[in-house]
Amino acid sequence: MGRTEKSGGSGGSETAAPAAGRRLRPPAHPAVRVLAMVIAFVGTVLFGAVLARLTLEPSAASAALVHSNVRPGHSISAYLDGTSTIEAVRQLGGNLLMGVPFGVLLPVLLPPARGLLRVAVVTVALMTLVELTQGALVTGRVFDIDDVILNTAGALLGYLFIGLRLGRAVHPRRRHWWHR
Repeated sequence: MGRTEKSGGSGGSETAAPAAGRRLRPPAHPAVRVLAMVIAFVGTVLFGAVLARLTLEPSAASAALVHSNVRPGHSISAYLDGTSTIEAVRQLGGNLLMGVPFGVLLPVLLPPARGLLRVAVVTVALMTLVELTQGALVTGRVFDIDDVILNTAGALLGYLFIGLRLGRAVHPRRRHWWHR
């Protein structure tokens, strides 16, 4: 149930206050929005170049793997149990960090991709494509489902800590016709 408040105008018209104490923020200035979009686009291009460099070149760390990993958690436990702490942090933390830009940039570049589930779905799809490509085309690389899981976890953390607020700042929520 919405409550109404008297407006301070001379007409005394009634306006609905935001439900549940939500503040409606005015949209960002168009120049700020364009600048944010350009920065996000440049960040995406740079991230794509880094991603290609990291995933589409042969890796000494993957040399011990002779087959693809389709069992969730298998390579994570192998890194935790069979390698040095530094190597485990590098591999697992690197995969988490590699997903963070998805969670930050997707809500800015693609407003329909806002939302935890949507960011997860887009990240899973893109990272599965990257893993399949590197497994099929790059010598010394294999498909690893744990990389997809860690990248997605990183994207969700990036979305929750930065992307959610940044996406709302650049693209404020719109009222749809059925809410009017």
